[in-house]
Amino acid sequence: MRNVLSILAFLATTAALAQTPAVKVDSETISGLGARNIGSATMSGRVAALDAVHEGSRVTVYIGAASGGVWKSVNGGTTFKPIFDKQPVQSIGAVTIDPKNPKVIWVGTGEAWTRNSTSIGNGVYKSTDGGDNWTNVGLPNSERIAKILVDPTDTNTVYVCVPGKLWSDSDDRGVYKTTDGGKSWNKVLKGTNASTGCSMISFDRTNPKTLYAGMWDFRRKGWTFRSGGEGPNAPSGSGLFKSADGGATWNELTGNGLPTKPWGRVAVAVAPSKPSVVYAFIEAEPPKNALYRSDDGGKTWQIGDRSQAMIWRPFYFANLIVDPKNENKVFKPDGPLIVSTDGGKSFSNVAGGAHGDFHDVWIDPSNTDYIITGDDGGVWYSYDGANKWWKAENLPISQFYHVSVDMDRPYHVYGGLQDNSSWVGDSQYPGGVTNDRWENMYGGDGFWMFADTSDNDYIYAESQGGEIGRINRKTHEQRTIKPLPNYKEGKMRFNWNSPIHMSPTQQGTIYIGSQFLFRSRDHGETWERISPDLTTNDPEKQKQEQSGGVTVDNSSAEMHTTIFAISESPKNSNVIWAGTDDGNVQISRDGGKSWSNVVGNVVGIPGNAWVSYIDASHFDEGTAYATFDAHTFGDMRPYAYRTADFGKTWTPLVAADAPVRGYAHVLREDPVNRDLLYLGTELGLWISLDGGRQWAQYKGGDLPSVAVRDLVVHPRDNDLVIATHGRGIWIVDDITPLRALTPDTLAKEAVFVQITPAVQRVPAFAGWVNGDAQYTGPNAPNEAVITYYQHKRHIFGDLKIDVVDADGKVLNTIPTSKRRGLSRVTWSMRLKAPRVPPAASALFGAAFGPRVLPGTYTVKMTKDKNVYTTPLQVVTDPRSTATPQDLRTQFDLAQKLYALLGEMAFAVDRINGVRLALDDRASKLPANDPVARRLRTASAQVDDLRKRIVATKEGGMITGEERLREYLGDL
Repeated sequence: MRNVLSILAFLATTAALAQTPAVKVDSETISGLGARNIGSATMSGRVAALDAVHEGSRVTVYIGAASGGVWKSVNGGTTFKPIFDKQPVQSIGAVTIDPKNPKVIWVGTGEAWTRNSTSIGNGVYKSTDGGDNWTNVGLPNSERIAKILVDPTDTNTVYVCVPGKLWSDSDDRGVYKTTDGGKSWNKVLKGTNASTGCSMISFDRTNPKTLYAGMWDFRRKGWTFRSGGEGPNAPSGSGLFKSADGGATWNELTGNGLPTKPWGRVAVAVAPSKPSVVYAFIEAEPPKNALYRSDDGGKTWQIGDRSQAMIWRPFYFANLIVDPKNENKVFKPDGPLIVSTDGGKSFSNVAGGAHGDFHDVWIDPSNTDYIITGDDGGVWYSYDGANKWWKAENLPISQFYHVSVDMDRPYHVYGGLQDNSSWVGDSQYPGGVTNDRWENMYGGDGFWMFADTSDNDYIYAESQGGEIGRINRKTHEQRTIKPLPNYKEGKMRFNWNSPIHMSPTQQGTIYIGSQFLFRSRDHGETWERISPDLTTNDPEKQKQEQSGGVTVDNSSAEMHTTIFAISESPKNSNVIWAGTDDGNVQISRDGGKSWSNVVGNVVGIPGNAWVSYIDASHFDEGTAYATFDAHTFGDMRPYAYRTADFGKTWTPLVAADAPVRGYAHVLREDPVNRDLLYLGTELGLWISLDGGRQWAQYKGGDLPSVAVRDLVVHPRDNDLVIATHGRGIWIVDDITPLRALTPDTLAKEAVFVQITPAVQRVPAFAGWVNGDAQYTGPNAPNEAVITYYQHKRHIFGDLKIDVVDADGKVLNTIPTSKRRGLSRVTWSMRLKAPRVPPAASALFGAAFGPRVLPGTYTVKMTKDKNVYTTPLQVVTDPRSTATPQDLRTQFDLAQKLYALLGEMAFAVDRINGVRLALDDRASKLPANDPVARRLRTASAQVDDLRKRIVATKEGGMITGEERLREYLGDL
């Protein structure tokens, strides 16, 4: 009976959420606030695929990021721009340039390097204008694509290699072919079962009807992974196939030197300069796992290298690239980049100073010493045949898992990245947030990171498997503080992404979770175990040492039945929440002495769904928010809930017909407005203004549909800081206008939502020129930001905004935006630049007017015949040491100089007018006329007066004479 009532309540709540509110709220409503990407590009992120082509004397490069979209460079990599941001997915598996027309680009979405954190795609995209516009041309259910081949003899013929879904079976796997440029597709090779797809394809470029395809049987679950069959010796659908008729028929290649089955992942590559030479990397039982070579087009094979780098982690490293001019030179991207110059018999490490974990290589066909490669740390260039490497530091595709902030001015941002350690960066910095404003603090794959709330000189950071450390931020001294098991207890279970949590109520108190919850009140010196095993403790999900299939792979990424989410109530430190990766939601109301599993009260979620986040409310100790993630069972839907009674009942927050896409990572309640919610999913950021009844995707600042893994609202500055897994950290400066978008506000024709005072920041200078090849994250505006809302787009009549002082004088008129929803404009908080007399040099000191004094000003918007006003408070920077009297004295002097420059300009104008009149009169008289001589003398005397006021000798813009005008300008 209880379950029936719960289901009825769930259906009623879902129906209520689905009701359409009176006022439409969509992306346009909320996205006008803008967002800025502070990077960083110094650690960059995983590059899954790349391609390049010569266009005249230039090299055009396309980069496919694992979770950060497609980037294009038209100058060999000096600068890049994102060209895929408007598409609904950002995970890239393949990038291929049409060999006949470099403006035609094919992109396969969904990364094929199938680690536990890999994202998803939605098919094949095609651009015919170099990436300016894209069309999805099919295979929407493929989920991930490993390779695209374009027939060089008929570029309407294209082959696509589809491994398929990672977390579930599917029929959308295999090799696909189009002969009409993507209008229609045929599956020309399918796997022998529903978990077997294409891992790699290659063809003979001189006879592209001859194709080779590796087929791969694989599956990942939350607690295990298999490459091949269900076990090392189980039957597997993996195999190597050849077609001689463009995919119409296929023959499986077996025997004749190839290893016996079972196989796992297979990579294959045809030598461009000698197509009879074919290389295949085959994951098989040791010692048969190796590189194989055929010199007769696949008829017979010889075993080649099987060094550690060759055979290591084949699910993640299975690509072969043969030198375009030398059939005996072949690269294999692996942990290191390795190369053979003897036809695959032996390989050497040429990774040099590059990051590692390589995935793709492009070799310039006209100069094979020019190489571009992509790895887990970004893009690398070599100009000497892979001896030395230069890193691209202009690709902000870093993959953050989590983010936190401190209370410095300006505040710092803390976060951990996939395979790229844990970092601290500036939220803003004079000159912009350059790469060198990010500081590496802890190694490994970075996850959670916090400043110690009791001592800001110390940081807690965590890498995979619960490896938590305490780091002195100034000296970088590290100390491992991971809790240890009890005597004879055995190894504890820490998730790949083990949670750590700073207490919001007790300074310096920190939590970490394995299957148990630990708390430390002395900076990790000692740990108190405050829970029993909070997971299901299912032994069938604890066999990580058997994970991997044909090749054992146990990196802690599959560690399961662990705590994944922790949240202590800001209202009551005794209320603690813990969520597990196997579906439990646990609550303690007595500081960890006793626990209750309340997941049974959550109606509508799949069994054992990961509890991906819990956020205890800022308003009520019984209220909490939770997201559930079932994508590891093949369910990509978002699940988000709220409880207001300590977990006894739960309200679903994402209705069935909501526009939210992607499985849910994080749900945060705004700390000021309880109805304002932020939801991060695998496919973007979503915001609700009404407690979850209506959601809209946030797209401000061109934030793409990238995975949003974590969010935090700065408690002082009210900035929304967004951790994306593929595009770095984004900041929405001052989200207080979102808090003001109440139903009453949304219904108004127009209204100012200006709440936060404008701060006159202390003048500062820093940074340096870094050329065009480095990324710099923009700062927040130094100007006053004025935010307003319009119910509809302004079409008819004038729309202008004036800033008025206390006396009613208009100080500035500001350009406006006419868009619907929120809009932002800025005011410099300065008077207009003074009028200065013309001279032979620039007067930089007078290029802008003096700062206005702190105080209250009025912003007036004239919208056709209607006028709207709001006060704007201007305040000094809290870091400033200037007194109000100092500022008044400075302003009064500036005003005097301002007026003097204006008077001087007027005087010089009059002087110029008199001089020109005298010269004009003299020019109309004979040269020797006495009156003409007197007129010229008078003109010279007048001009002498001008030369005392302004510089007249040409010396360039910043050099030359200094006269009264220049002296006043310096003041």
